[in-house]
Amino acid sequence: WHVDCVRKIGVKAFTERYRAFCKKHHYIFQPDKPEKLFHASRELVAVFPKEKTYKLLIQQSIQQLNLTSAHVERLRQEMDELASTLPEYSTVMDIYGVGKTYGPQLIAEIGDVSRFTHREALTAFAGVDPGVDESGQHKSKSNKASKVGSARLRKTLFQIMTTLLQNAPEHDPVYRFLDKKRSQGKPYYVYMTAGANKFLRIYYGKVKECLRNLEQAE
Repeated sequence: WHVDCVRKIGVKAFTERYRAFCKKHHYIFQPDKPEKLFHASRELVAVFPKEKTYKLLIQQSIQQLNLTSAHVERLRQEMDELASTLPEYSTVMDIYGVGKTYGPQLIAEIGDVSRFTHREALTAFAGVDPGVDESGQHKSKSNKASKVGSARLRKTLFQIMTTLLQNAPEHDPVYRFLDKKRSQGKPYYVYMTAGANKFLRIYYGKVKECLRNLEQAE
């Protein structure tokens, strides 16, 4: 809980404590981690003294943080359980970059996709459609996104784009598009918005096909 608990016992002793900590809490022990933490602690300046009062405050803060994290995780599980009752759930979850966190968020923010008459209506709703210049003419190659629409949906889309960039799935068309725009030197917001636009177009097509097949089966 205090930097002196690390830097004053030496790297070897700290490594053994760290190993025991990981074993007790069922964490994966990373051999290089203790040394990194030890050297980082030597660069830190203690703001509070190493006293029991501050230790208690820190431990209480950790408990509150853990409770909040557990509550958030429970809400995520409930969102996933609710979303799983929808007919398009499996189709959405099969899209790369959409997991049990972003999937329910995406479905909740978009809602019933059949209320959008075409792909452009969905991208406009999300605010990731190409901007419009002063004359009213679209210039998608140079204009920025419109920045109107659902801010929460855009945030979820950007989080999915970040996942794609981190994992770099070469087979995924959205990632390849993102990577192409990024390699062309496009600004961050431009290539992320363009990727979100392409993602929504694919989402629209897949979900519409899913719902259409269900209707035909009935």
